[in-house]
Amino acid sequence: MTHPIVFLWAHPRSRSTAFLRMMLERGDFLVLHEPFSSITVQGHAHMAEESATSATELLGLLEVAAEKNPVFVKETTEYRYDILDDPRLPHLGEHTFIIRDPGPTLASHYAMNPQFTCGEVGYEHQVEIFDLVRRSTGRTPLVMEAEKLVKEPEQVIRHYCLETGIPFGESALTWEPGEQQAWSRTSEWHQAVARSTGFHSSESTYPVSIENNTMLARYHSHHMPFYEFLRSHAFTDEPDAKPTWGYR
Repeated sequence: MTHPIVFLWAHPRSRSTAFLRMMLERGDFLVLHEPFSSITVQGHAHMAEESATSATELLGLLEVAAEKNPVFVKETTEYRYDILDDPRLPHLGEHTFIIRDPGPTLASHYAMNPQFTCGEVGYEHQVEIFDLVRRSTGRTPLVMEAEKLVKEPEQVIRHYCLETGIPFGESALTWEPGEQQAWSRTSEWHQAVARSTGFHSSESTYPVSIENNTMLARYHSHHMPFYEFLRSHAFTDEPDAKPTWGYR
């Protein structure tokens, strides 16, 4: 592997697709939107001219792709993937995480899918991946907060780039609105980012929330400890610069 593979592990409704939109705007990465989820849901995931039907097969394709281009993978933690049992995963590139306050996250999730399960909220699966990477590599993965991202995008993205060793591209912080092929399988979930032109705070008001729905209140109680654990590792100050990957 001669180029970086950067993973962004994201629970649903965490503003992670806006981050992916920025990575598309950069133009220097092969950008993949939820390939492990695609395998789980529809039995396969496409990557360039290749297709994988298992998570293990997909890891192999990522390794091959990184011989030619840097690769960015945004993945939802809605599901638990059997790839967590593959010893290659923790050492395959940089693993990063994005989190958002569970209150508005749950309300937003319910508005999209009122039948979602407690496991599909995703924080618990995030912690499992975080712990796996930390144990296996001896390094604490980067965690960023969605609220800080939309409030201070340039500062957060600069920090992210320094920590992952990739060049910072200020011009990618804004983009033209529109649908993207990368997220076409789940486009109904990404209408806000399709209308966006950059990182903007646009909190919506939902009629169903943790305050008036017992299911959401129960999910909130279950996942808050996982969210708080990840938040305790979220970056707050300036990072130490790391050597870049040298793929330019």
